Amino acid sequence: MLILLHSSKAMRSAPEQAGKLDKPELLAQARQLDAYLKSLSPAKLASMMKLSAPLAAKTHALIAAWTDAPGQQTAALDSFIGDIYSGMQAPSLTAAERQYAHKTLRILSGLYGVLRPLDGIAPYRLEMGYKLPGFAHKDMYAFWGSRVAETLPAKGIVVNLAAKEYYDVVTPYMDTARFVSPKFLTINRKTGEPAFVTVHAKVARGAFAHWLLVNRITGAADLAGFDEIGYRYDKKRSTPETPVFVCKDFGGTGLSIRMQDKLGLS
Repeated sequence: MLILLHSSKAMRSAPEQAGKLDKPELLAQARQLDAYLKSLSPAKLASMMKLSAPLAAKTHALIAAWTDAPGQQTAALDSFIGDIYSGMQAPSLTAAERQYAHKTLRILSGLYGVLRPLDGIAPYRLEMGYKLPGFAHKDMYAFWGSRVAETLPAKGIVVNLAAKEYYDVVTPYMDTARFVSPKFLTINRKTGEPAFVTVHAKVARGAFAHWLLVNRITGAADLAGFDEIGYRYDKKRSTPETPVFVCKDFGGTGLSIRMQDKLGLS
């Protein structure tokens, strides 16, 4: 079983980590993209990434500081801090679970293409959906082509927890019949009906990945057993390709830094 997640814009850097980190499999291509990004002015970055002037200046500085030098890298699993990774709870994984994740989990990334959890990376900003003005390829999908898909196993179930912007980089080159894409819904208190709540679903994707790893889930039939942070499998709404999980009372607020900040809990 392969688990697919995607990167987040929010990142941390903690290069003084214990343990050996691997090199990203498509590091040569990341260097090409980095060289292109370093050639762009803050104004061009603002236009390409739809950023405010202050954020474009910060992004320009971030790009200038990017390096693949040994000793200045952080494990990919520990680098991303968005809602998905709040749900993922990486700090709670044991050393054995982290090694298992390195074999079974892949993180789709704009800059790096694809990352294993223990690949060493540096903070960056480059989303998969961006156009690339003035570059040899019109957009990220044209640049990556089949490269990302070619790094993934040719057989087996793919539990797809990535956003469409990211998994679109691999689906043209893979048998999508292999994909199982869980859906997470929250009961609307006014209507009593399940509805999609973005932040809830993001935390739930990470929690689902965490559950898969900790419990070493390998079969599609076992996916229905997920019952973390208030979610339960909804057989009526589910299909084999899209198992649906519904929660009445979302139990992941304490996992999300963003939600804690919004509610004044942090």
